[in-house]
Amino acid sequence: MKIKIISILLILPAIVVAQRNEISSMRWGADFNIHITFSNDSTSILDVRGLYHSTSTMPQMAVGAEEVTYYPVTLDPDFVGALKDKKLESFGGDTAAALKYSDTVRAKTLWSALHNEIGGGYIHFINCLIYSLESKSLNLYSPFYRRPKSNWKPKPMTESYKRTYKWEYYCPDDQKLAQKEYYLKEKKGELGDIRLLPKSFIDLFLSTNQKQYEQLIAAGETNKVAIIDMIRLLVAANYLGVDQITLIQGAVSRSIIKYSMNSLPSVIIFDDFGAAVAMTLDNEGYKIDTVVFNHQEELTADEIEQRMQLMQGVIRQVNAVNKKIFERNLKSYYQ
Repeated sequence: MKIKIISILLILPAIVVAQRNEISSMRWGADFNIHITFSNDSTSILDVRGLYHSTSTMPQMAVGAEEVTYYPVTLDPDFVGALKDKKLESFGGDTAAALKYSDTVRAKTLWSALHNEIGGGYIHFINCLIYSLESKSLNLYSPFYRRPKSNWKPKPMTESYKRTYKWEYYCPDDQKLAQKEYYLKEKKGELGDIRLLPKSFIDLFLSTNQKQYEQLIAAGETNKVAIIDMIRLLVAANYLGVDQITLIQGAVSRSIIKYSMNSLPSVIIFDDFGAAVAMTLDNEGYKIDTVVFNHQEELTADEIEQRMQLMQGVIRQVNAVNKKIFERNLKSYYQ
């Protein structure tokens, strides 16, 4: 089974409210809109045409498949709550100490540092990085990530120096430099887990020059900017020192701890099933929260149950394959 993504990326913004707000009902209207009612009686209307679309014809996934399936979903409240409880319990309820906890945990790689905090696999890694960048909790171009100025040159000249000496920050802050490093890694077979990113992410990164990147910032396209910054970070990850990894680890961890328990749902349209699915990401992978079908009144109870079982099967298989692919790549790139 291979999921083909056919529409645009949309991650819905968080709403900060006092209590957890769950979906109480969801309806697919005749006006291309999904109507959602929450447990506090508030409502939201989403345009079907602007949502993330997926087809799932369910052929057998190739055993050697090299692509994970990425859905732009929000984090499951129980997952966020568990992380908050873990931090607070570790320090006897001392919130200030809990927020500093991640700064005390040192790791050799960005992956291992974040995995130590958030658990999960590659999907968690990417979702949480994007969220922390999009929410401005992680700013790769703050003074903390500026490289110290120096006239020192290694003798003999090292490969890493040749590839990074023009960088003002530990991550390239110019698209030309970032893309150059990407292509060098591709040529030398060093892309590693970057190869597992959705093609739409890579296409956006490689097709955006520095002027266009700055225009995205000016236009408030925070999600696209976050995706580009995330790839900039990944192409520079092998040059990061312990101090930079620790800072990034802390920023990502704190962004999740502060994550709203009441974010708007991420709705995926499963075209094959005529279904709108509100999904979240927990520690095991993707999870279906709520489903509504187009023209649901015309479906029998058996037809609805059959489609539900098929979609649950799709998600189980996606989670299993994602985990298998990442574990295989983990052995190759993070020994």
